[in-house]
Amino acid sequence: MQEGLLHKEIDETRQGEAFAPFTNEVNRYKKKFYIESYGCQMNFADSEIVAAILNENGFGATRNAEEADLVFLNTCSIREKAEQTVRKRLTEFRKAKLQRPGLLVGVLGCMAERLKNKFLEEEKLVDMVVGPDAYRSLPSLIEEAETGQKAVNVLLSRDETYADIAPIRLGNNGVCGFVSIMRGCNNMCSFCVVPFTRGRERSRDAHSIVKECSDLFEQGFKEVTLLGQNVDSYYWMDEQNDEVVTFANLLEKVAMVSPLLRVRFSTSHPKDITDEVLFTIAKYENICNYIHLPVQSGNTRVLQLMNRTYTREWYMAKIDRIREILPDCGISSDMITGFCTETEAEHQDTLSLMRYSQYDLSYMFYYSERPGTLAARRFTDDVPLEVKKRRLQEIVDLQNLLSKESNIKDLGKTFKVLIEGDSKKSSADWMGRNSRNKVIVFAKGNSNFKKGDYAMVTVTDCTKATLMGKLADV
Repeated sequence: MQEGLLHKEIDETRQGEAFAPFTNEVNRYKKKFYIESYGCQMNFADSEIVAAILNENGFGATRNAEEADLVFLNTCSIREKAEQTVRKRLTEFRKAKLQRPGLLVGVLGCMAERLKNKFLEEEKLVDMVVGPDAYRSLPSLIEEAETGQKAVNVLLSRDETYADIAPIRLGNNGVCGFVSIMRGCNNMCSFCVVPFTRGRERSRDAHSIVKECSDLFEQGFKEVTLLGQNVDSYYWMDEQNDEVVTFANLLEKVAMVSPLLRVRFSTSHPKDITDEVLFTIAKYENICNYIHLPVQSGNTRVLQLMNRTYTREWYMAKIDRIREILPDCGISSDMITGFCTETEAEHQDTLSLMRYSQYDLSYMFYYSERPGTLAARRFTDDVPLEVKKRRLQEIVDLQNLLSKESNIKDLGKTFKVLIEGDSKKSSADWMGRNSRNKVIVFAKGNSNFKKGDYAMVTVTDCTKATLMGKLADV
């Protein structure tokens, strides 16, 4: 599983979403493109980079696939279900090509390298296959595909970060933006394909990150999420000032853009998050009190098979340290159940660790073997599917209980909420989140608040997923 990189209710198997900028300028472009993005938030951020590159080369975004000259699917290889969804969509677009011979279809992202031959030759589903480090070559690849040739570039890079490209914000709410601070991953978790699909870790220069965050704030955004496969291993050498910039340093630089700009990040690997990061969060009110800290399993033997490089006890000590420095910090996690050779007792270890950690929420999956990973080469996927599903349901049931208990503790408390827009259920209510990443819904009433404002809200009721409240008397 590609760790973290999750925002709000986005998970790694969500349906794709078609994006287009909030502008009428699309009409001035002779050709139009349509993008569906699947998987982690990094893919959604990459689609914004792709949009910027295409705009610079004469293509405008559209929300309507039927009017597009180019269709791209930005893909995810983390779970088999995600690949099945993408394959189904590609089959639908192949049928569309029969009605519109000039339509070009391309695959971007993590599935590109692994399945390029299948897509291009065996199934003839696409015209272009472009890996996550090759987006700058899109203009030439499109030209090649327009001649009837199959266009491919899946080369991985050791230095590409797209730092000089200003992403076009697609389908966003105008309040929360995402900023990639690094690419790739050096951790070789045995279940994960990311090191093979996104390459080695490299950090983007800090100046460009701070500038992008400043630009977002000037455009009216009130929150940025710093993205990376493992943000805590961010490391950049500022040779001009002879300064090493760690993730804690970067957090501070972004927090200092404005006290009105909230800062979030995703994701932290337990082995790399430092006290320095925790103390930086504590120092700045606008750095959100929320950490996504994937554990994957609560059993030390299984963690070793996963190559997670920590033990159950070590992870629990890290939870203790977070609670010590940040008593009100929200913590979430990732769980994989039914990993190779996992026993019933080891599954119970995961449940007990969840109780110990008291997660506010978790992203939970049963193990899905991915071709090319270390686990696929070394271990037998020997836990029966029905056992995986039963264990997953037990994890889900426990997390639902923990989430409800966590929300009950917030009854009567007052939080600073960033308003993100109307509630999904009623335009008479606002929806926002507090620093701990909890969704809060409250009535608009006769207030003059608008999207992007901060409001003080007192919690009056809750479900396992949502807090309900009212404007506080302040």
